[in-house]
Amino acid sequence: MSNEVSKRLPPRIILSPEELAAKKQALEQRDAQIRGVSSIHDMREAIKQASRSLPAMTEVPRVKLHDAASFRTRAMQGLPFLVDGIVGRWPLTRHTPDILRDRYAQLHVRARVGDYISTAFAPDRAMRDMTMAEYLDLAERTEGLPPYLGNLELKELNSMCHWPTWFDKMGPARFWIGPAGTVTPLHCDYDDNIFAQIWGTKRIFLAPPHHDAFLYVKEASAMLFGSPFDPEAPDYEQFPLARQASMIEVIVQPGDMLYVPAGWYHQVRALTFSLSSNRWARGVPLTLASATKPAT
Repeated sequence: MSNEVSKRLPPRIILSPEELAAKKQALEQRDAQIRGVSSIHDMREAIKQASRSLPAMTEVPRVKLHDAASFRTRAMQGLPFLVDGIVGRWPLTRHTPDILRDRYAQLHVRARVGDYISTAFAPDRAMRDMTMAEYLDLAERTEGLPPYLGNLELKELNSMCHWPTWFDKMGPARFWIGPAGTVTPLHCDYDDNIFAQIWGTKRIFLAPPHHDAFLYVKEASAMLFGSPFDPEAPDYEQFPLARQASMIEVIVQPGDMLYVPAGWYHQVRALTFSLSSNRWARGVPLTLASATKPAT
């Protein structure tokens, strides 16, 4: 590995409790301003309150959409759904995974390594800088939990994706690359999310926002909450309340786009070598679009 690629991660800065509280407050104020709300806490509570009136789901429906208006109308219902006919038209889907080694071998990436599941929402999760080729080699020879390229902004790949303009404002595309067995554990983001499955197959479990009461969640940030409960291997002795959580399983295939409304818990596992990408909206969640008063 070259010196440039193997350079160490920035040193961790230790802050006092007062500095941590001030930093947290500043981040929440910034997040609220970006999304056009006065309080992230109030936005979260409004999302959970709205989800209590949602109908029960047993499967994620698959829909065809004609335009942004039809997407927004559907998304305002506050339920997840699959969209056909979007991702399959992207140039990136016409390439095979070999392109990662053939064209992007020297691309600098940062991999999640070690036990990144139990430390998923910790500030000191183990990461390693390397090239794409080094990552692919490492992933092939690792026994047990494979290393994972997660939440990376890869502009080289995004140039071959054509994202729909369903939201007024969106964050950058993030990419998720890894072999079968790579996992993002159960968590929720308080932004609307569109998730594109480009190559491979993934299993996703979903649970509605107000079921956080059953999932033993902990705050990683004002916009991100994680759960130690594993819906793929449920331990009801350790987490008895989780029996009351509704878990909806969906298999996403190449070409699928999944809408995950803000606040919905989700766990993602690759069943085959996969490339996925997602973008988070940066506005008032659509489930609150017809009732913005509680979130402003």
